[in-house]
Amino acid sequence: MAKGRTTTVFFCQSCGYESPKWLGQCPGCREWNTFVEETVEKKSAGRAREERKAAAAPVCLSSVPMDEEERVSSGLEELNRVLGGGIVPGSLVLVGGDPGIGKSTLLLQVCQKLSGDGREVLYISGEESLKQIKMRAARIGSFSDKLRLFCETNLDIISETIREVRPQTVIIDSIQTMYSENSSSAPGSVSQVREATSVLLGLAKGLGVSVFIVGHVTKEGTVAGPRVLEHMVDTVLYFEGDRHASYRILRAVKNRFGSTNEIGVFEMRENGLAEVANPSEFMLNGRPEAASGSIVACSMEGTRPILLEIQALVTRSPLAMPRRTAAGMDYNRVNLLLAVLEKRLRLQLSNSDVYINIAGGFRVGEPAIDLAVVLAVVSSARDRAVDEKTLAFGEVGLSGEVRAVSQAAQRVQEAKKLGFTTVILPEVCREQAGEIKGVRLCGVRTVAEAVEVIS
Repeated sequence: MAKGRTTTVFFCQSCGYESPKWLGQCPGCREWNTFVEETVEKKSAGRAREERKAAAAPVCLSSVPMDEEERVSSGLEELNRVLGGGIVPGSLVLVGGDPGIGKSTLLLQVCQKLSGDGREVLYISGEESLKQIKMRAARIGSFSDKLRLFCETNLDIISETIREVRPQTVIIDSIQTMYSENSSSAPGSVSQVREATSVLLGLAKGLGVSVFIVGHVTKEGTVAGPRVLEHMVDTVLYFEGDRHASYRILRAVKNRFGSTNEIGVFEMRENGLAEVANPSEFMLNGRPEAASGSIVACSMEGTRPILLEIQALVTRSPLAMPRRTAAGMDYNRVNLLLAVLEKRLRLQLSNSDVYINIAGGFRVGEPAIDLAVVLAVVSSARDRAVDEKTLAFGEVGLSGEVRAVSQAAQRVQEAKKLGFTTVILPEVCREQAGEIKGVRLCGVRTVAEAVEVIS
């Protein structure tokens, strides 16, 4: 077989764009100073023809069998929810997150559950020794003999091992430590990450093995390496949360087999990660009583309603330009809502510092929390506490109108489950929510009407 020739090219570390020469700005992602020089092997014409001959022939769409998608339970309901119902055989799943957030712990617990159900699991680590993995596993609990550990970074050896052992699930920890001898670049480089993912993708699809890949993230919060890594895999999961807080959130940003709106909530404990079945109750723990500037809102994460405490602090500012701070929501959205209050309610905030916080470090991008933010600011500015059994949700427009949001009935039901007796919601959603015993529904059309309810 004719061998390929090696050549030097430049790769963008951000998106994987390839160029024969160094460029200051990447034409693909428009990032500056991201090109690095790497040596790659170009396939010869004879080798390329042989690979084309071995490729499968095209088939008609009507001849493809349509079987019900088989899924395997991971043993963790929160993970199953994010994956869309369970693990799909032959899928390639990328799990990213900050260092120390709990990625390896989560996947080790998945190994524990799967091996306990009699499934063959192979855990391949390129970062830890067997003793280090054993120490971590001892903290989690007992494991079945169906789990095998393998410490290796050479992709050729890993491929041979997977073909020999034929496990049903493989864990790769992490993709940045794997290297192929076909590429002379260092592990973690653009070409090595792409080559490693390509090899694992072929194994997953060819053998029907479910592969989980651990990926490190950059300081911007994205998976390190080229964006092509995320394009090649079937599912991309991000493990989020403050390292100093006890809870962790698992979120899907790409999923070929399910929704990307679902989240899973876990709590970090001494013996590993524990599932949080009721995140609303968990988020509202420690809420102050009779404190101004505090109200509860309801946000939807996929099909799951989550109740969150919105906190606001309005205080006179000694500065010529008062401060505006938003923790947990978009800063520009907060400025927009404050402008609505000044214009529509004549609430003087131009000489006051305003701080907005979503308790617990949770981050929300849904506009349904607008009404709660507005009411929290008014409560703090007037120093009048809102009834602790009151909940609010609704989108606020520039004219001060309260606009409809989706799934109003589910939000009200979640409020009732946690003991809330008054719900302030958009008037157009009142009929959709229906009559719920024990809960007073206050439909409002404008911000002014909503403020009257809490006065």
